Amino acid sequence: MEGFGGEFLWELEIVERQLTAMAETLPAGKYGWRPEEEEKVRSVSEVLVHVAAGNFMLLDVVGMPAPGDVYGQIPAGGFERFVALIRRNDELEKSVREKEAVIGMLRRSFQAVRQSVEQAGAAEFDRRLHFFGEMTTVRRVYLRMLAHAHEHMGQMIAYLRCNGIAPPWPDWRPDRRSA
Repeated sequence: MEGFGGEFLWELEIVERQLTAMAETLPAGKYGWRPEEEEKVRSVSEVLVHVAAGNFMLLDVVGMPAPGDVYGQIPAGGFERFVALIRRNDELEKSVREKEAVIGMLRRSFQAVRQSVEQAGAAEFDRRLHFFGEMTTVRRVYLRMLAHAHEHMGQMIAYLRCNGIAPPWPDWRPDRRSA
C-alpha cells in the first residue's frame, strides 16, 4: 500500500509487534502489577486493554463499528454512542484481566486497525469529521490511534523495567547489544 496508508501500516507494525512482545513476556502473575498501590495508576492489564479498547473506539469514530460481542448494545450514533464507548472501555479495563484474554483483545484490535486502513482509499483519509470537539480528518484520527499506542508502549517499557525485565527485542544500537 502506498501513501499515508502504507506509511501508517509500517509504523503500526512496529508498535503492534513491540506491545504484543511485552504482553507475552510479562508473566501472568504480573498483569495486576501497578507502580503504585492506589488504583489511580493503571495496572499492566489495564494499560494493554486501554490500548485495545482505544483502538476499537477510534475505529468506531472513523466508521468501523466497535465489535458487538465486546461492546454489546450501545446507542446508534452521536455523542451518546461516544460516551457509551468510553464507559464500556472503562468497564473492559476493570474486567479483562487474564493474560490470554488481554493479549487476544490487543491482537484483535490491531488486526481491526490494519483491516480498516487497508480498506480505506486515499480519499477516505481526507474525509472530514467531528472529533473531540473540532472538525478534523480521518487521517488525524488514525494518527491519534498511533500516537496513543506508542504513548502506552513507553509506559509498558517502564513497567517492564520496574519489574526487572528488559524489553524483549535487541537494542538497535550496535554498541549496546549484548554479545
